[in-house]
Amino acid sequence: MKKNNLNIVKIDKNKSLFNYEKKILIKELILDLKLGYYDFEKKKPQKVKFNLEVDYEDKKPTSDDDIKSIVNYGKLVKLIKKLTKNKHYNFLETLAEDVFDVLFKDRRIGKIMLQIEKLEILKDCTSVGIQVTKKRSHDKL
Repeated sequence: MKKNNLNIVKIDKNKSLFNYEKKILIKELILDLKLGYYDFEKKKPQKVKFNLEVDYEDKKPTSDDDIKSIVNYGKLVKLIKKLTKNKHYNFLETLAEDVFDVLFKDRRIGKIMLQIEKLEILKDCTSVGIQVTKKRSHDKL
């Protein structure tokens, strides 16, 4: 008769066997912003559309009783609105960098794909814009 060679493994309940890769989606956030390099763009706010994918990792499952256990999409939207409320940006790229700076303050966030479009700037296009992805470097400087 063969002897069973199975080992019993005890699991430390304080350690997780899993890592969660999570993604927050924010689609078509439309704000009236002071944005643009040219004089005619500086006269009045224009409609700007944001789309974001915010990737983060977690070692624990989400707790249904603790909002701090998630990256809160409502908070992300509020941060973008606050950032853009009273500031004029000449370029979409500088706006994007400021959005990255404020969102990456949450240390759980590892990567952000940000798309920003001007909706009313060129007659022949429904929108013009940029898409930038920024990833946290885990290398020590």
